[in-house]
Amino acid sequence: MKTCLHTVSYAGFWGQVALTLEETIDRAAALGFDGIMLMAKRPHASVLDMTPARRAELRARLEDRGLTCACVAGYTNFTADPAHPDIPLREMQIAHVTELARLAADLGCRVVRVFTGFEAPGLPYTKAWDLCVAALAECADRAAEFGVTIGLQNHHDIAAGYRAMKEFLDQVGRPNCKACFDAWSTALHGDDLVEAARVLAPYTVHTTVADYVKIPRYTYDLEHNNYVPQTPFVLAVPVGEGFIDYCGFLGALREGGFDGYVGYEMCSPLRGGGSLENLDRCARGFVEFMKALA
Repeated sequence: MKTCLHTVSYAGFWGQVALTLEETIDRAAALGFDGIMLMAKRPHASVLDMTPARRAELRARLEDRGLTCACVAGYTNFTADPAHPDIPLREMQIAHVTELARLAADLGCRVVRVFTGFEAPGLPYTKAWDLCVAALAECADRAAEFGVTIGLQNHHDIAAGYRAMKEFLDQVGRPNCKACFDAWSTALHGDDLVEAARVLAPYTVHTTVADYVKIPRYTYDLEHNNYVPQTPFVLAVPVGEGFIDYCGFLGALREGGFDGYVGYEMCSPLRGGGSLENLDRCARGFVEFMKALA
């Protein structure tokens, strides 16, 4: 398994320091990554800004730094705004994913990451499921023209669980629609990570790592002079310091035949803050963690 850095980690969100895409690529090389996971939106790589010349420059820079573009990270929500079905939002998103596949091919990349959709008021779950299945199937068909695989990340509400994700991919039924299967959501669901990885290893083309600790939350109940438990706050920490068993998860993926890229992302508030020094420390720690697993 090889490593890649999700460029969202240095894009300036969640209080982190903001680097340009070029600076982030240079950072990934200096930190010892094998490639990048390209955030396909501003400020890094929106298709609106990726002219032919820009794509050529980006590919040359990656090659010069000894890196590959392992995955183009798209952002989709195929259940968006069901209250206004006259607006062809799914068609717009499918067109966007098609352009991401073109961008990926231009960069020598073979995977475009996408999401399903969130549950929405007035949209039954089965209807939302069917909309997402149809959208992913069309995305895969269009991406096939560029030799690109659509990788579904278990992030949004629809098919978030690992059993549901397997069923969903089976229903899409396209050879180039696979899983970008991650451990963090499965761990938060309370499922067995090793079992989940064994089930989805044959489907998985990419996985992204982020580790977390759960911080309990309570609200004070004045009437009973007591506290009511609330959903814990989840804080990102360096890999190995959280509650997610990445040794077991990645080991089971590898045993199941997965030999793709393992991405690292810092995409939420991070223990230690968002300084360049802290981001580099966490990213370097991930690279060392992966070396120890080899």
